[in-house]
Amino acid sequence: MDWPILLGIAVALAMDAFAVALAAGITIDRMTGRHLFRLGFHFGLFQAMMPVLGWLAGLSIHRWISAIDHWVAFALLALIGVKMIREALVDAEEKPVRADPTRGWSLVMLSVATSIDALAVGLSLAMLEVSIWIPAAVIGLVCGPLTVAGMLLGRRISGFWGQRVEIVGGLVLIGIGIKILLENL
Repeated sequence: MDWPILLGIAVALAMDAFAVALAAGITIDRMTGRHLFRLGFHFGLFQAMMPVLGWLAGLSIHRWISAIDHWVAFALLALIGVKMIREALVDAEEKPVRADPTRGWSLVMLSVATSIDALAVGLSLAMLEVSIWIPAAVIGLVCGPLTVAGMLLGRRISGFWGQRVEIVGGLVLIGIGIKILLENL
């Protein structure tokens, strides 16, 4: 596989992760290096693992995965987006401490949701009989830094616009889920 094509695929796959990281950067009150590392590492890891899983699965389960992958991505992104919007609309007095999107089930769900497209890329590469190891590594190594950049940009944006940006971030996640769903229906 040519390097320009491989880098193009890696950047394209990382765009969902970048957008989700932007929304996550908006929701974190005091962002630390740990937040950046956790989200960047996990998004990069999942983006690298999913093509390998897709490649290993090959054609044997392609029909089953392609029938539901877009629904899974949509459901996960919509769930987290609605949660972000709901939290932004709660009065400051009633507002509990915000959940950290770089921890627990939120982190796992976001990692899976943003990397399902990479699973399809792995299936495609298996059909083309292309080795998966270098593409998977490049995809993960591109996604990690773009995730961190998205979080940092989200942090800067939230300083200017406050809670309204959290609502926009939730809408962006729902929009990404709808986009994935519509592209696959």
